[in-house]
Amino acid sequence: MTMKNNFLPPNLVSNLQQVLNNRKGDGEEEANEAAAAPTSTSETTTTSSEIDESKPIVLITNGDGIDSFGLTSLVQALVKDNLYNIQVCAPQSDRSVSGHAVTVCETITVSSTEISGVSCAAYEVAGTPADCVSLALSGALFSWTKPALVISGINKGSRCGNHIYCSGAVAGAREALISGVPSLSISLDWKKDESKESDFSEAVNVCLPLIHAAIRDIEAEIFPRSCSLNIEVPTSPSTNKGFKVTKQSLWRPSPSWTAVSANRQPGAGIFMPNQQGIGLSLAQLGRDASAAGAARRLNTHRKNVEVESVGVAGKTDTQRVKRYFRLEFVDKEQRNMDEDLDFRALENGYVAITPLTLSSNSESEIQTSASKWITTALSPETN
Repeated sequence: MTMKNNFLPPNLVSNLQQVLNNRKGDGEEEANEAAAAPTSTSETTTTSSEIDESKPIVLITNGDGIDSFGLTSLVQALVKDNLYNIQVCAPQSDRSVSGHAVTVCETITVSSTEISGVSCAAYEVAGTPADCVSLALSGALFSWTKPALVISGINKGSRCGNHIYCSGAVAGAREALISGVPSLSISLDWKKDESKESDFSEAVNVCLPLIHAAIRDIEAEIFPRSCSLNIEVPTSPSTNKGFKVTKQSLWRPSPSWTAVSANRQPGAGIFMPNQQGIGLSLAQLGRDASAAGAARRLNTHRKNVEVESVGVAGKTDTQRVKRYFRLEFVDKEQRNMDEDLDFRALENGYVAITPLTLSSNSESEIQTSASKWITTALSPETN
């Protein structure tokens, strides 16, 4: 009678040993790096010597990500004016529909970066716009904690009506408002096959007078309190009909859910690991099997009979039905809409300015206050 051996193939054993050795080496290197790392946070924060205290601090964030053309255009224009200390803290990738999500009890990565064509303190954050503003105002990243103004923009696509609730860009400005810092969120009504990148530069030129007026009046303490201004720039910024204070509409693009086949869904197909992956999987299976065996041996000494569950509700993975869906928003035509609502004003070619507040009880008061301020701030006599 012959016996088959149960040993793993030599090549798998070799691969597994190599992976384990590499892991051990990586762990030692990380430990050495951690031991050698300075305990001071001076390398990751903007020191006071880099801040011109005679100039107001303006924090820039957005929803589209730090490499977006809208943010770059805005930062370049503000740095060129040389009137403010421009500081940037924005998501490292597109988080435009993240809403007011925040990252809690998890570590996020923050990396210093550069904005094309200008010199200013800039950080990209592996988090949401709300994370970026919250972190920037905490004092953990920058040496300051309260800028004169927070601007979220310039963002790609309108944020009118109920769309503001899922907008990460508006959430960044709202997070500043919650912290007691005046804020603006600025978006360009981008149209596919019609808009172009140069429109962002034009949108910046349209909004600069409003930004300058806001900072001037914030320092003079006459800027409207307890509100954030959501500014929507029309598709053709250079031909806009002027600024118009609006109310938030109930408009929202229609959600369109589409079923996606499994072979088109990334990760839904069968993944064939390489030999190192097999070794790691076998090692994990071995650990799991040992733990399960020990648990079963322990349970045999108990008087109560316990049934080991498999999957959820007694179903194995092979019994589950998985389906895949993708959400897209589709613009829909709006009729019989009040001319003073944000969406209608934007469609009619105005720069729509909607005051947003944290309290519904003060909406009317904030609306009146913002309207008076804009009329005065942008008048030729004031400028």
